[in-house]
Amino acid sequence: MRISKKLKEIKVSKVCLFVCIAAGILGCNPKDTEIKVDPIISTFYLIRHAEKDRTDPTNKDSELNQDGLGRAIKWAEVFEPIDLDIIYSTNYERTSMTAAPTSVKKNIDVTYYNPSEIDIEALKAENLSKNVLIVGHSNTTPAMVNKLLGFEKYEAMDDTDNGSLFIVRFVDSVATDIRLNMN
Repeated sequence: MRISKKLKEIKVSKVCLFVCIAAGILGCNPKDTEIKVDPIISTFYLIRHAEKDRTDPTNKDSELNQDGLGRAIKWAEVFEPIDLDIIYSTNYERTSMTAAPTSVKKNIDVTYYNPSEIDIEALKAENLSKNVLIVGHSNTTPAMVNKLLGFEKYEAMDDTDNGSLFIVRFVDSVATDIRLNMN
């Protein structure tokens, strides 16, 4: 009788050991066993062109005035500590002139885009893990931010607003945004 009882205890011990091992394996949190991968972070900085020359109201492609030239240089200072990968601008004098100081300082050629023809999903895909500066206009800049976000959040900017900086950051395709006033 003692041998039979001893065999039962050994069997029970083995079963308990098996259950404990199985519970340990099955109870592991899969996140603990996954290989950690750095998130994919893409950041878009969007600004409107600096102050334009308004002396000729019929000129649809005016250059920057003195204040605008100063602001364009200030934008280059703002973006100095940021490792920009690409600079986009519409093909207007005022946007090109706004982008120029940052382009020169960063040694990055400006890529021109047409806001009415932009494929936002292609833009996001082409700029994964990049820091992107986009220079636009009072109506196209907030519209571009809204397209990046996937919903309407911002209205057209006031015509006197040349100091707003919109930042849209994607972390693993999840967007966050902020609007800063850089006046």
